[in-house]
Amino acid sequence: MHKSTYPGGNMSVVDKLKFYYFHHHHYSQMPEDTSEIKSVWVNYPNSNYDPAVGHTLYNRHMRTIRLADQLGFDGITINEHHNTVYSMTPAVSLMAAAIISQTKNVKIQVAGVPINLAQPNRVAEEYGMLDVMSGGRMEFAFPLGTGMEYWANSGAINPVTSRERFRESLDIIKRCWTEPGPFSYDGDFYRYRYLNPFPLPLQKPHPKMFIVGSGSPSTVALASDFGAGYSIVFTPIPQQLEAFDKFRELTVAKGNTPDSDDIIIIANVYVSDTDAKARAEVKEYQARFWSWFHRVPPKFLLPPGYVTNSEFLRRVSDAALAHGTEATDEDMALISRQAFGSPQTVADILCRWAEEAGCSRFNLVLEHADMPEWMTVKNMTMFCEEVIPLIRKKGIEASVRGKQQPVSVGE
Repeated sequence: MHKSTYPGGNMSVVDKLKFYYFHHHHYSQMPEDTSEIKSVWVNYPNSNYDPAVGHTLYNRHMRTIRLADQLGFDGITINEHHNTVYSMTPAVSLMAAAIISQTKNVKIQVAGVPINLAQPNRVAEEYGMLDVMSGGRMEFAFPLGTGMEYWANSGAINPVTSRERFRESLDIIKRCWTEPGPFSYDGDFYRYRYLNPFPLPLQKPHPKMFIVGSGSPSTVALASDFGAGYSIVFTPIPQQLEAFDKFRELTVAKGNTPDSDDIIIIANVYVSDTDAKARAEVKEYQARFWSWFHRVPPKFLLPPGYVTNSEFLRRVSDAALAHGTEATDEDMALISRQAFGSPQTVADILCRWAEEAGCSRFNLVLEHADMPEWMTVKNMTMFCEEVIPLIRKKGIEASVRGKQQPVSVGE
């Protein structure tokens, strides 16, 4: 079990906590009757998309992004998806460029282009360009991509070789950023006569990197191999903690020292005056997140060969992932961290999670499904003005305890 301190001192991991506003950019307009619609990913007819509504939503989303910067969040995290109402960001680099121009202080974490479905030399250049444009505010998380992305991209890309292609793509990007060019590359999936990207990132040796996964041992090992951090999604908390421990173990075995900032916890958060009021206010939006915005059948979620047999069985048997319209509150809570309550309750939950995982970084989902803008603004504001001060106080108190009786991570 991980204690409240970390290598290098007696300061509490809670003292180091960073809070990133994790924004999905949903297309939140829903048809009146959703009962006959089997999926809102891959083959949901794009005739249901209204560009005028999209324009209004982009403006709304950018208002919340600016608000996150003004409220003092440490960063903003955005992600990319295709052929779906789940995300209005099919080109995450474009969205990141817009956010750079609209913000001043926050880090911007792009999470990110599925590099196994892209040309990695172009991703290296785009990401380098963003880091220079932002003045060195960029961080990059690399996802293998959902199974749905393979239905929305060229059929020539085989999901069976997705992990090998991902590793090679990541190798190319890191070498582009750290080795003087031009140089050649002769891999199994990509061959370049001249890798010589312009521009290079401002941050040296490169911006902070994360690998995004769901607890697969091979993905955890990949993060350790490339000196990247690790983030996990849609996985029960015990499996998350096992993956974090394995990441630290592999990192130490390579002679490196893992930091609490190398691990990301993703949490759905909603704050109100009381616990009961918070749960009542957010309940319908959380239900719609799973029953509508994440409505996807197993055939799209898991193309043949994309995951191991054991992972395939876990996902298709998970009601929240594979049968969203039937998922209960308990099903949702099983694979997603949910902190709904008063400021004190939310502060207590997040601090407990941080200490339990030895993690000092949270990606927080604060806009849920088709939640109205005023609720999102209230949630964001209460979190920054009422929850964070309580957490900072807890960190100071834990540091004092740590000085009195030092402990170490990973006892």
